[in-house]
Formats: sequence, structure tokens, C-alpha cells
Amino acid sequence: MGFFSRVGRLFRGFFGLFIRGVEERNPEALMEAARQEFRDRMVHFNQALAQMAGIAERLKNQIRMKTTRAQDLERRILANNSAGNLELAGSLARELADLKADLTTDTQELAETEEAYQVNLRQAKVAQKEFEDKVSRLERQLSQVKVKEAQAEAAAGLSNVAFKVGDLGDTMKSVEDILSKRYEQSAGKARLAKDMVDVSQVQEKETERRALEQAALADFLASKGVQVASSQEQSPAAGTKQIGPAQQAGQG
Repeated sequence: MGFFSRVGRLFRGFFGLFIRGVEERNPEALMEAARQEFRDRMVHFNQALAQMAGIAERLKNQIRMKTTRAQDLERRILANNSAGNLELAGSLARELADLKADLTTDTQELAETEEAYQVNLRQAKVAQKEFEDKVSRLERQLSQVKVKEAQAEAAAGLSNVAFKVGDLGDTMKSVEDILSKRYEQSAGKARLAKDMVDVSQVQEKETERRALEQAALADFLASKGVQVASSQEQSPAAGTKQIGPAQQAGQG
């Protein structure tokens, strides 16, 4: 083996290793390249399908035109035969026979073209679905790989940070003092606010609010024809007065 051949093989080996490394570091780029390659192939495939569909449409048009021509020939043959123009009727009959033979051939070719078109169309749809499923699987796998890589990176970072809580004693003590001071201030403000509130008035408003809520509920259930359960069946909580339709009627 010559020197240049050996150098060429070595160069190809290094280049292959470089490309493989790039692919391993960038699987997203590799997937996008696969998508683009598939799209390019589908473009050519669809062009061939469109050409086949065009042939089918051309055959359909030919069959329509020849069918119309055949019907016209049949009328002319009958008319000339009735008029005694047998020679012309015979010539037209020969033309009609050739035309029907062409129609038979065109009809067969149309059936074959349509069948081939449908088969290739189904194949294209299946290939599209398989490719999309494969891409979805690879994307899920890539997501799982990224999660594992992130976990491994975090674990490696934690293993490289070795410290004890005691090493932060002064800082933690400062935080503790600050929080204690803020707690005392907040607790004092809260107590002052509580002492200034008339608790009995709050309880009365709360009781009134609950009564109005129950009255609204009873009105709604009554408008819908729903039977309201008695206070014994509802078993209300102690200290909570329930107002139903009966009580409202009494108040009215």
C-alpha cells in the first residue's frame, strides 16, 4: 500500500471520528438532518404520484371523448343503414369497432393506473406515519437522556462541594438574629391589631354572613324544586343556625 493511500485512509479515519463526535454531542442536529432528508424524499415521491394522477386524469378524459364519439358513430351507422348507404354505414361500423377496442384498452390502463396510484399513496401515508412515530420515540428518548445527564451533572457538582454546616456558623447566627428580631416586631404588630378589633362584632358579622348564605342556598334549591332536608338530617355544626325556606316564610 502506497504512502498516499495510507495517509488518505488515516485522514478518513480521523474525519470519521470527528463527525461521530459531533453527532454524539448534537443529536438534535442529526434528527433535523434526518427530517430534511425524509422531506426531500417525500417531495420526489409526491411528484411521481402527481404525475401518475395526471396520467389517470388524461385517460379519464380520453375515455369520455371516445365514448361520446362511439355514441355518435352508432347513431350515424343506424341512420345510414336505414337510408340505404350501406358502404358508408360499413365504414362507420369499422371505425366504431376500432374505437371500442381503444376504449377497452384505455379503460384497462386507467384501472391499472388508479390501482398503482392508490397503492403508492397508501405506501406514502404509511411511511409518513412510521417516520413520525420514530421521531416521537427518539424525542422522548432524547428528553430522558437529558434528564439523566442533568441528574449526573448535579450529583457530580454536589460531590465536589464538601463542607459542614458548622463552617457557616457566623453567617447562620446572623440570619437567626435577624429573623428573631423580625418575628418579635411582627408578633407585636399582630397583637396590637388583634386587641383593637371588637371580637363580638366580628362574630356577629360572621353569623349573619352564614345565615345569608344558607338563606340564598334555600331559595335556590326551592326554585329548582329540590327538597330541603330538615335541620336534624343536615346535622349542622354546633353554634351554626340554619335558615331554610320554612324560616324564611315565617320571617316574611
